[in-house]
Amino acid sequence: QVQLVESGGGFVQAGGSLRLSCAASGRTFSVYAMGWFRQAPGKERDFVAGISRGGAMTYYADSVKGRFTISRDNAKNTVYLQMNSLNPEDTAVYYCAADQSRRVPTRESEYTYWGQGTQVTVSS
Repeated sequence: QVQLVESGGGFVQAGGSLRLSCAASGRTFSVYAMGWFRQAPGKERDFVAGISRGGAMTYYADSVKGRFTISRDNAKNTVYLQMNSLNPEDTAVYYCAADQSRRVPTRESEYTYWGQGTQVTVSS
């Protein structure tokens, strides 16, 4: 299996940027499709972005298209979420997730492994 640890969350002004990182343990990181989810207060956990094993395919929620970029560095066992043009609606706990899939899952139930989450707060 794989263990995931997120970092990079914090406070940022509207219009600013943050880069989240997800460090993975294990020797088979490249076998896993990776995803980012977020959960705002009082709401369910929603899909944000996903990336395939080798990084060739990426998928984004409509709410973040053009603003967020998911990437991975398999040599470093790390997945990133670059977040630009942030607004208060992006405030949430962000989670990374992994699944041993040849595709890019987009639903919470499709992912097997989860990190602990990192808080992102955007103020205006």
